[in-house]
Amino acid sequence: MGVRDFFDHIEPHFVKGGKYEKYFPIYEMIETILYTGKQVTKAAPHARSFVDMKRVMTYVVISTIPCIIWAFYNTGYQANTGLAALGEASQTGWRIWVLQAFGFGLNSENVFANMAHGMLYFLPIYITALVAGGLWEVLFATVRGHEVNEGFLVTSMLFVLTLPATVPLWQVALGISFGVVLGKEVFGGTGKNFLNPALTGRAFLYFAYPANMSGDSIWTPVDGFSGATALGISASEGVQALAAKGITWWDAFFGNMQGRWARHRSLHACLDWRFYCQHGLLISG
Repeated sequence: MGVRDFFDHIEPHFVKGGKYEKYFPIYEMIETILYTGKQVTKAAPHARSFVDMKRVMTYVVISTIPCIIWAFYNTGYQANTGLAALGEASQTGWRIWVLQAFGFGLNSENVFANMAHGMLYFLPIYITALVAGGLWEVLFATVRGHEVNEGFLVTSMLFVLTLPATVPLWQVALGISFGVVLGKEVFGGTGKNFLNPALTGRAFLYFAYPANMSGDSIWTPVDGFSGATALGISASEGVQALAAKGITWWDAFFGNMQGRWARHRSLHACLDWRFYCQHGLLISG
């Protein structure tokens, strides 16, 4: 029995009147990841494209991947640079053990060492956000009898890209839960929310736990390391002082520096959520 035949065989148990009717959103979510939905518009004049919401969100996920790859590199680069500055005494923790065990080392000049180190910070945070937020998505979809929307994959990625690598995992779970439930689901779900759930969760963490979300010591995940960020330098000495500190506009564009616009939020993900707050644009998108 093939995969398609398997789904066709168990489908009657999940449709209306079936034994597992209330779990249809979960069945539909898994099936449509592998296959195009059966209900599609085929006749003119309304059919402009056969691309559904799931495929559109897939494109958005793909477009976010370059940001995540750069996040791997820059996170590891900043960490390895900080470790080199502090010496061997600071080289402790399970991530250091894993890197040394697999022979990657802590050389900031080595692209693979930087990528591997950054990945060890990024993945635990992302998995936590994906599981915690995904549970809320599935719960609300099951209760309402709606489809599980793939937009959460984008929400979870962007939420993680706004966080420092030093954030505790329990705060990640709390923040994404706040964003999904109070930023989207209480308004009726996808398409009905006026708040962006990722930015809502990030704003909640900023005001609830400011010490873990701001400052000059959290953007490079090395104990005892601190350094002035681009925003801090600009605020205290003016934008003109950035050049004297070795920070260029290209560094800001690519996120290749310590600070709020570096870390996981490189490229288009580096748009600061405070910009949206200040301009009244904290909306879904």
